Amino acid sequence: MTGFPIEPVGSDLSVIRVEGRLNMVTAPHLRDTVAAAVKAGQSRLVLDLRETSFMDSSGLGALIGSLKATREAGGDLRIAGAGEQVLMVLQLSNMDRILKPYPNPETAFAD
Repeated sequence: MTGFPIEPVGSDLSVIRVEGRLNMVTAPHLRDTVAAAVKAGQSRLVLDLRETSFMDSSGLGALIGSLKATREAGGDLRIAGAGEQVLMVLQLSNMDRILKPYPNPETAFAD
């Protein structure tokens, strides 16, 4: 795996589809994908987690690092469509307060 699919939505907004397991094997790929998107001028990113079946602490670390990267570029990171297991990890770590989950990518930057 070399990265996750990126779908540009606007001049500075893209949706990154995170599919499968987000763990110590795939987390570095997510970080690289986010870094590449930010470098390309996409400072507002939505991580579409609808197809993410599992996330561990490495995946959580990738989300936090991705949030930091987008905010340092003057943008923001939102998450959308997280399933029950991913939401549980976010809630147990209290990260759901910082990375508020949205129902789908379309609503993540609606505000």
